[in-house]
Amino acid sequence: MRLTSLAAGIFAVVVIGYAGLTAVSSAKGAGPQESGWKQGLTSLAGSLPTANRASNRILKPDLQSQSNQDQTSQGQQPLKVQTTIVNVFATARDKHHSIITDLTQDDFKVSEDGVDQKIAFFSKEVNMPITLGLLIDTSASMDRMIEAEQDAASRFLREVMRPKDEAMVITFDFDVDLVADFTQDASVLASAIRRTRVNSVGGGGVVTPGTIPQGNNAGGTDLYDAVYLACHDELASEAGRKGVIILTDAEDTGSKLRLQDAIEAAQRSDAVIHVLLISDRMATFGTGPGVARKMAEDTGGRVIDVHNEKSLEKAFDEISEELRSQYVLGYYPTNAARDGKFRKIQVTVTKPDVKILARKGYYAPYK
Repeated sequence: MRLTSLAAGIFAVVVIGYAGLTAVSSAKGAGPQESGWKQGLTSLAGSLPTANRASNRILKPDLQSQSNQDQTSQGQQPLKVQTTIVNVFATARDKHHSIITDLTQDDFKVSEDGVDQKIAFFSKEVNMPITLGLLIDTSASMDRMIEAEQDAASRFLREVMRPKDEAMVITFDFDVDLVADFTQDASVLASAIRRTRVNSVGGGGVVTPGTIPQGNNAGGTDLYDAVYLACHDELASEAGRKGVIILTDAEDTGSKLRLQDAIEAAQRSDAVIHVLLISDRMATFGTGPGVARKMAEDTGGRVIDVHNEKSLEKAFDEISEELRSQYVLGYYPTNAARDGKFRKIQVTVTKPDVKILARKGYYAPYK
């Protein structure tokens, strides 16, 4: 089990996964802060007690902590950084949607905020461990697909995980629950996935104090809160490649945080969001598809439409293939300012009819 956010007060720079920063740093006068999970459990409505990190517990975003992040970081002592490199993980596909594995360094171009960058490191062999967050929507709208989700998700983790890879499992409906903390044991993750159950008021579910289900139906979905907590409180302190895979219809009906809060948390933790959008082919309404595209596009991930068990299995296969077929592009940014601002990254190739999937940017370290 990993401890997260234990040194948030000391380190303002973490090694970045998909398009991340790697820094050798030292700091003075800054002490470790309280665990992020403890912070997330104590506020929002002041309705839940602080709890130690464990599985099967309800998580809540700390709105006060989130709003004070900038002030906290600005009040810390400056870091001394010797080396900073930005790593971009990229997947290339041709016009037939097949993955391309024979590109060279000379085929790639990388720019940051419109300024070309010199690629200092290139590799086609990605052996860097992967840290995954699997987020499963257990609201009432997922009732018809939950068993298929359990089967496909368990198989995916067994097939994609290699030694040193880790994953966690989170469910979300009226609340956000960590049902399996980071582990390398696929059997533990599979067991947690099997325990997931659809929750709704009409089905006898319990609404936790402080949760505010909305809408006319009996269900509630805290999607944005779940993404924020997974990225901000768990993945932010992890190194290497990081990804969030969400099984959902992307209809949020109860979160305390906004869509942009969730996206920014993913960008700051350098996690790529892939959404397996589970929806009815006949549905022509709802905000779900737009929300899913926004989260994926802004973090360098994909949205894959899922309508049945067969397409769900195919979607997991595609994500698995991408995770194991990436190029690594490393560069030292020409903009050395440590201003904490978002830097836009664009990755292109010289060959025609090639589509690149990579994250769209990163947040620079703050002093």
